[in-house]
Amino acid sequence: MKFRLKAFGLHLLGSAAALTLILGALYFGWYHWPGWYLSDVSHVILVMIGVDVVLGPAVTAIIASAKKPRRELARDIAIIVMVQLAALVYGSTALWGGRPLYYAFSVNCLSLVQAYDIDAAALELARTQHVPLVPHWYSLPRWIWAPLPEDPTQSDKIVSSAINGGADVTAMPQYYRPWVDGLPELRGQLKTVDEIRFFTSDEKKTLKERMRAAGLPTDQPDGIALTGRTRPLLAVIDPATLKIRALIEAR
Repeated sequence: MKFRLKAFGLHLLGSAAALTLILGALYFGWYHWPGWYLSDVSHVILVMIGVDVVLGPAVTAIIASAKKPRRELARDIAIIVMVQLAALVYGSTALWGGRPLYYAFSVNCLSLVQAYDIDAAALELARTQHVPLVPHWYSLPRWIWAPLPEDPTQSDKIVSSAINGGADVTAMPQYYRPWVDGLPELRGQLKTVDEIRFFTSDEKKTLKERMRAAGLPTDQPDGIALTGRTRPLLAVIDPATLKIRALIEAR
C-alpha cells in the first residue's frame, strides 16, 4: 500500500505541475478575464483535468505494486503517460487555436475574436498590406475597432456573408483600426440595459441587480453587449471618458 501511495503521489504531482504550467501560461497570456468566460473552454479543461490529474494517477495507483517487475511497471506507466500526453496535446492545441486575440467593437456590439475566427484569406491580404493590427503567433489580446468598409458593395457583401454563417468583418484584419478611433461611434451605440437586445428579460433583471450592488446606475445609456461563445457580458462604459467601468455576467 505504501508503494502504491508513493507512486500515486509522484504521478499526481508531476501531472498537476505540467497541467498547471500549460494552463497558467495560456491563462495569463491570453485567457484572462473576460477571455476564459467568453471562449467557453470548460469542456476542454475538464477533459485535460480528468485524464491528466484524475485518471492517470488513479490508474498508476491501481497497477503499481512493489512485487511487479520493474520493467513491467515501467511499461505500464509509460502507456499511462502516453495517454495523458495525448490528452494534454489535444487540450493545449484546442486552447491555442482558440486563444482570444481581439475584443472588437463593430456596428452595435463588442465581440470576442479568437485565433480560429480569423479568415485565412483575409489574414494573408492584411499581411501583404502590412496592416499594423494584423495578428502574429505571439500577439496578446487587444481592443480594436472593426468598422464595415465605406464601399457599399463591399460592406453589403460582408454583411451577407455574416448573415449566412460566413466571415464577418471582425474576422478580417485588413479592416482593423485602433480602439480609440472607434470611440465616437461607440458612444452612439451605448444603451440602457433594457434597450440591449442581446439579453433576455431575466438576464436584464439580474444585470440591474448586479449593477446596483456595484454602485452603478441602471437607467443610464452606458451599456453594450460583449459577445463570445457563451451568453454575452454587459460592458458598462463611462459615457464621458469612454473607459470600461465593469464587465458584468448576466447568468
